[in-house]
Amino acid sequence: MSDKKKGATARDAAAPAFAKVRVGKRAVGEREAAHAVLDAGRVGHVGFVAEGRPMVIPMIYARIGERLYLHGAKATRIIKGMDDSAPICLSVTLLDGLVIARSAFHHSMNYRSVVAHGQARHVTDAREKEDALIALTDHMLPGRWGEVRPMSEKERRSTGVLALDIEHLTMKMRDGPPIDDEEDYALPVWAGVVHLAETVTAVDDDPRLGAGIERPASLEGLQETPGAETAPNRST
Repeated sequence: MSDKKKGATARDAAAPAFAKVRVGKRAVGEREAAHAVLDAGRVGHVGFVAEGRPMVIPMIYARIGERLYLHGAKATRIIKGMDDSAPICLSVTLLDGLVIARSAFHHSMNYRSVVAHGQARHVTDAREKEDALIALTDHMLPGRWGEVRPMSEKERRSTGVLALDIEHLTMKMRDGPPIDDEEDYALPVWAGVVHLAETVTAVDDDPRLGAGIERPASLEGLQETPGAETAPNRST
């Protein structure tokens, strides 16, 4: 057994039942690999209990060390109704490919997924809230916080931020070709992997953008994604 598998097995054995990976061969024990998935993802699906009912909603998030931050309007259910120390979880999945097998039964997907469990905490400290808002903005578009006007006090008061101190972090992944039944490899049926990746498809300027305003450095960095296309700059 590899050191990576040994680490994953040891951590899985120590984790509570809700944080264990059912298919052990898909577990990844390296914390850095899980962090990389969280940093690469753009939307997290957050699970919590509200009024006795399970809820899952997509949210923007950001990671600072072993802590995740979520934000939303203070009137939203997850911000307004969340008590400190309430259990929540956040999941992020990166889809890397469609695994097309010779039988429908063995079709699958290549992916990397992370689930983080912890207790919710309202962020009330001004410095921590500022750091969280910077991280959330720059997670969406790296470097953007330094390009925009500062938030007003009214905007800060109307924005709620939750912190999730990670207690349990599990990662699963699948990679590689389809795994068919041995006798099916001789069938005259195509099989393989359709690779997928997130790309920038177009960038549209705001119709009310002032004349002569250039696109910012943060956006230019994002457009370096291979295959990205941009719409004509309507500000010129």
